Amino acid sequence: MKQKKDDEIVEENYQVAKLYITTENQTEITSKERYLNCIVQFESDNENWNYTADARIRGRGNSTWLWYPKKPYRIKLNTKAPILGLPADKDWVLLSNYRDPTHLMNTFVFTVGKNLRIPFPNHSRYVEVTLNDEYIGLYQLTEQIEQGTNRVAILEDEGILLSLDADDGPYLAPDETDNFWSEKYHMPVCIKNPKIITEDKLLEIKNEFALFENAINNAVYSEVESLLDIASFIDFMIIQELVYNVEVDAPRSIYIHKNKNGKWTMGPLWDFDAGFDFDWGTMYTGHNYFNSYQELVLGTSPVSHTGGYHVPSFFTDLFKNQQFVNKYKQRWLEIKDKIISEYWASTLLYADEFKIAMERENERWPIDKDNITEINRMENWIEKRVNYLSDVINNYPAGIK
Repeated sequence: MKQKKDDEIVEENYQVAKLYITTENQTEITSKERYLNCIVQFESDNENWNYTADARIRGRGNSTWLWYPKKPYRIKLNTKAPILGLPADKDWVLLSNYRDPTHLMNTFVFTVGKNLRIPFPNHSRYVEVTLNDEYIGLYQLTEQIEQGTNRVAILEDEGILLSLDADDGPYLAPDETDNFWSEKYHMPVCIKNPKIITEDKLLEIKNEFALFENAINNAVYSEVESLLDIASFIDFMIIQELVYNVEVDAPRSIYIHKNKNGKWTMGPLWDFDAGFDFDWGTMYTGHNYFNSYQELVLGTSPVSHTGGYHVPSFFTDLFKNQQFVNKYKQRWLEIKDKIISEYWASTLLYADEFKIAMERENERWPIDKDNITEINRMENWIEKRVNYLSDVINNYPAGIK
């Protein structure tokens, strides 16, 4: 292949590829638990990214699997491989983005997170998928969140990856041995790594998390700093508020990890198509966003939950501490002017490339929204929200410790 300049190589990441999936005997995918054997074939304008392999596939997701006609999927290759220029692994996710009329919500957050250096960010590749000879639309291909060299790079046996999630945790699966209610804040915790959980390991993780929770509750900066990467926590919470991710309230899809003898660190970021002022009154049909830019997750006073969701105090008790509040405000001032000029501008490059594919998507899955109009509405909403949050964050109470 002809050698390309650096800026041209970057542009390849935004191109839309083709993905052909053929299940064994062309069997329909009806389960989130049972994998079907399949063959996957990727075709890209970059010939080096073309790839065909044996794999398995199943459904994935919660509301996105249950409520909507366009389904998300999880692919497990039989052999690790670099897909569309991403580092090699077996496990990949196809996000349907049916609820999201822009197809950019997760991509925007991934882009912000990468620029803020939240560890182990997911990437986005857009693919038009044909399943068993039937065109099923435009999908976002990204990494499965899991322990791994090219995923969450923590130790396989000693590293800890947790999901704070009402659906994945003990609320819906109380008999599973990989989840528990946390001691201090009663958070629903699901252990994603280690994969093998003995009674002793479960107790060890519970105790470590309880120690961490107690430090947050005490809100003594030096005590918290010894256990938590505070910078990652600040960036993580800024993003939740920026996109009005109300699922922090449940919580859902909140990941946190630590290596052996390391600090708890927020991330990776995941699942943001319920943000951006999503209209939950139309949740079974989706597509309705951006009505108000003035709704708040953390409120005008995070500690007292004034003017916002009553999110678990796990996410707000650090605002008792004056040093934490000062660092939070300082970080917002550092990044706020980059949100539109850099992070959103980078996100729009994907939209520029998937315009033609979106026409086919709209024919396959017609909804009552125009993609370009909704992208413009999203930009306007983010721009107004940044200005609004600047006043809100500047006026956060200073803290009492």
